[in-house]
Amino acid sequence: MAAQALLDEVLPELSSLEGVQSVQRVVCGGCLDFKVVTKLTQKAFGEWEKDGFAPEAAFLEKLKAIAGVTAIETQTYTLEEVKLNKKDIKKAQDKKEKEEAETGKDAPKAPEDPAKKLKKVVKEGGKRGVEIEGAADMGGLQFFCTSVDEPEGDLELLLESVKAMNAKSDPTEEERKGGSGHIGKMVFSAGVDQLALVAYVPEEKQAQLSCADWIKKVLESQCGQVVAEAKDVSTGIVKANPDKGVFPLKIREPMIIEANNFLRKLGLFPEDDSDDDEMVFGDDDFP
Repeated sequence: MAAQALLDEVLPELSSLEGVQSVQRVVCGGCLDFKVVTKLTQKAFGEWEKDGFAPEAAFLEKLKAIAGVTAIETQTYTLEEVKLNKKDIKKAQDKKEKEEAETGKDAPKAPEDPAKKLKKVVKEGGKRGVEIEGAADMGGLQFFCTSVDEPEGDLELLLESVKAMNAKSDPTEEERKGGSGHIGKMVFSAGVDQLALVAYVPEEKQAQLSCADWIKKVLESQCGQVVAEAKDVSTGIVKANPDKGVFPLKIREPMIIEANNFLRKLGLFPEDDSDDDEMVFGDDDFP
């Protein structure tokens, strides 16, 4: 190839220039461009520029004489090696992971699959039912106040949780669930936007306690709202109000105390000097 032959002629002179770091030939297989790239240090480039980039002018003149060469041009640009070493690669990856983690904190969480969420709610409720039954048997309690986490303030899910607590327990199952349907209860669940309440009074205890009166009294303590009321199941919510200092998690404990105090006045709950009225037992409390 004629252009390559001309390059071979000037290569010794180009390669011997003071400060030359590399001489590269680039050929485009598509547009048939023929390029020669000479890389020098910044200082050496300045000296070469003063000398008119010799032997560039003579080389270009000879290229113009080659048949088929349609255009010749020159340009100046910088070449910098930017490949990272292993240490810098690790630093860059760590920085990216940290930034993604920070971004992820503020990103809204994807909604959980409703079926999976319900399964978690029912599992927690069934387990809590066994705990309530055991605690009631030990302490002779007929009414109980507690809280659950999985519903996260969703009233419909809290109802499902209470149903799981009250479900008839199958003694043949390896892991018992429910079994507290004979025990009256008020169950709380705190979410970001609201605190949900469900009061349950079994039929045989409705002469002793009005389910509707019980939940109304507890909701009044935090300006809550009754959603539904009946002899057996009544529900309500307290909306969060940051401007007034109403936070679901913060008001949950005072409302549990209020619920127990209502029972005490009716002689349905034992007197207790403890500051914590929420009676919740876990697996470790039972043999």
